Parts: sequence; structure tokens; C-alpha cells
Amino acid sequence: MREQTTHSASETEAAGVALGQRLQVGDVVLLTGELGAGKTTFVRGVALGAGSEAGVASPTFQLVRIYPGRVQLAHVDLYRIESDAELAGLGLDELAEEGAVVVEWGEWLQVPDAAQIDFQHLGGDRRLLRIKRDLSH
Repeated sequence: MREQTTHSASETEAAGVALGQRLQVGDVVLLTGELGAGKTTFVRGVALGAGSEAGVASPTFQLVRIYPGRVQLAHVDLYRIESDAELAGLGLDELAEEGAVVVEWGEWLQVPDAAQIDFQHLGGDRRLLRIKRDLSH
């Protein structure tokens, strides 16, 4: 397991850029961690790295936001999902066929071969990113 400590929002975003530059169609990345742990900040970087110029916002009330780029990025937030039926209705398989998918609150999902990154708030602007499973390429 690889770990990285970031000391500012810009460092957390930069870690996301590095991942976004490696994304390919079909990639799924599951993000876990408490509220305020830096997941959305990281996704902002992922979108930049994937070639999107769109501003990233938390999709909490929309569940899925799509960002065009070199690789289309679907940003999914499962925080408000209350049932397996809601989860099934999101069309994650279809989204992965069209681009890459990054899922906040990814602990709800079991996706074989998905990258898994856990976020821990260390106080102030410091975050610990634990890469439990990296992209397979």
C-alpha cells in the first residue's frame, strides 16, 4: 500500500492531476474517507489531469456529473444513496464504457480491478492518501 501526505488543497489537487493523466476509458476509481477528507479536491485534480477545463463541484445533490476531456470523467457521489436500487440505477457500467469513473463514498461498491484510495484528514490542510489498489496500467 502506497501512502502520500499532502499539506495543502493544492497538493491534494496535484495528486489528483497525476492520477487523471493516467486515466483510460473503463477505469474506475473508488474514493473513501470521512466528510471533508479532501475527496472532491482530489477529483478537481483528476478532472484537470484527464483534460477537462470544467469546474468541478461536489455532485452530492446531482449524484453524477460528467466532465469532458481527453477522457470523459464521470464524477459520482454516493453519499446520499439509500438503497441498492438507487445504486443500480446510476448506470456505472455504461459510464465506464464511455470514459473513466471516479466515485466518492466508494465503500458502497464492489468493483473488481477498481483503483481504491482512502483519504484521512490529519488536521488543518494535511491529508493522508492511502492507495489501497492502484490503476492496473
